[in-house]
Amino acid sequence: MKLNLLPLALGGLTIGITEFVVMGLLPDIASDLNVSIPQAGHLIAAYALGVVVGAPLLVIAGRNVPPKKMLLWLAVMLAVFNATSIFAPDYDLMLASRFLSGLPHGAFFGVGAVVASRLAEKGKEARSIAFMFSGLTFANVVGVPLGTFVGHNLHWRYTFVIIAIIGVITVLSMWRFMPNLQKQDSGNLVTQLKFFSRIEAWLLIFITAIGFGGLFSWISYIAPLLTEVSGFAAEQVPYLLVVAGLGMVAGNFAGGRISDAMGPSRAVIATLLLVASVLTADYFLSGNKIVSIALVFLTGCAAFSVVAPINMLVIGTAKGSEMIASATIQASFNIGNALGAYLGGLPLLMGFGYESPNLVGVGMALIGAVIALVFLKINKEPIVFSGHASGMH
Repeated sequence: MKLNLLPLALGGLTIGITEFVVMGLLPDIASDLNVSIPQAGHLIAAYALGVVVGAPLLVIAGRNVPPKKMLLWLAVMLAVFNATSIFAPDYDLMLASRFLSGLPHGAFFGVGAVVASRLAEKGKEARSIAFMFSGLTFANVVGVPLGTFVGHNLHWRYTFVIIAIIGVITVLSMWRFMPNLQKQDSGNLVTQLKFFSRIEAWLLIFITAIGFGGLFSWISYIAPLLTEVSGFAAEQVPYLLVVAGLGMVAGNFAGGRISDAMGPSRAVIATLLLVASVLTADYFLSGNKIVSIALVFLTGCAAFSVVAPINMLVIGTAKGSEMIASATIQASFNIGNALGAYLGGLPLLMGFGYESPNLVGVGMALIGAVIALVFLKINKEPIVFSGHASGMH
């Protein structure tokens, strides 16, 4: 492992725990702050809003800042804004803290993805990006369960103490191990924003928000799916979420290899079709406990195999605007989070079973694959095998 990639993975770990641990701590936070659980759920939305707002704005503001300095400032923001949750005395300030915590999320991954690709050996760029996102996936395996356990058994504020400490470690490792890369010529603000005048930019946003949103149609309702359809006890759900996290870890690294081997456009199409296939299996086969455990792993694996290819596709498309484009895609992932959860809930409101959100996810993944196919036709990406390209036939 290259030590210069370690700070990026640690930042991903900090972000992963920050984003997902609140979902498991909602009852504790709601009780302590004297609000209802649905009202406490707004803390999740506030974080997502922070990501969407902060991703493009912070990258635009820091477009003339060298990458290491920019990442250092973003890592400091992660540590400080998470620390404010430790001391938030009431719901309103906790809501503000969650919004602030989301601000550096997209910018960190956006700048980090470009830096990771620059630090990689030729032909292994996607694997380097996947290593950065490994922090996010390991958060779901270790960090979120640990943070949930601490929050339940001690106090939810101690969970944010842990996150702040990891944030400080990220800052120190960034200062120590991240090389001083030269700032790439990113042009002026008008040049940066021209990215959004291209049809490819909007295709990438739609691929991410719709296609990756299929994951959240599944994971947003995974607890009732496992208890009401598969027949697991509620106490077993946290362990099954660890299985999903392990799948995400495996899929993240597999996606990097797939992208480096066959090219990012084709990798995005292939992985989204894989997501649609596994979600179809979730719909039909989740009634069997043993099969359901395997599907939990495979769905997490399939969903996160999309991450590295879509990031490589963005970086390869947005020449001269890589960082703002990459940050925008991180915001699009969070739009997919909200969109998948909302659309996945519609069949439940209509009275259909807890397996029905999976069909919504199938539709979203297939739409994402079709948009990716349109993108491929427009760009005519060369076929790539293990770093060697040949023209399309």
